[in-house]
Amino acid sequence: MAEALQFDLVSPEEALMSEAVEMVIVPGSEGDFGVLAEHAPLMSTLRPGVVQVHRSGEGPFSIFVRGGFAEVTPGGLTILAEEAIPLENLETSDLDDRIEVAKQRAEAARSDDDARDAAQYVSDLQFLRDNLEDFRKA
Repeated sequence: MAEALQFDLVSPEEALMSEAVEMVIVPGSEGDFGVLAEHAPLMSTLRPGVVQVHRSGEGPFSIFVRGGFAEVTPGGLTILAEEAIPLENLETSDLDDRIEVAKQRAEAARSDDDARDAAQYVSDLQFLRDNLEDFRKA
């Protein structure tokens, strides 16, 4: 059996995961990268995409992340995500509702920065919705 990697995933709302796993595939801003135990230390920003967590004897557990940072240290991998949504129970209707709310926020934005951030959020959610089935198959 391969050595375990300590993996922690935290979003502003909650600590989503903290467990020993076999491998994690991370959507880095420069491309996807895999992390196993004893990986060389590194830091990376994240792009919107899916983190795939591989547990011993199970298929991958997938979590959509929207921005943030990943840090690999001798102690393991920590992801601090701006937003993290487990794909396990997510349905397209849930995403449609989130997209509608995000569009309303974009329309109500009072500054250019807020409007740009809200438009990016709508785009990220639409990307997730359009690719949800593909992400589940990965």
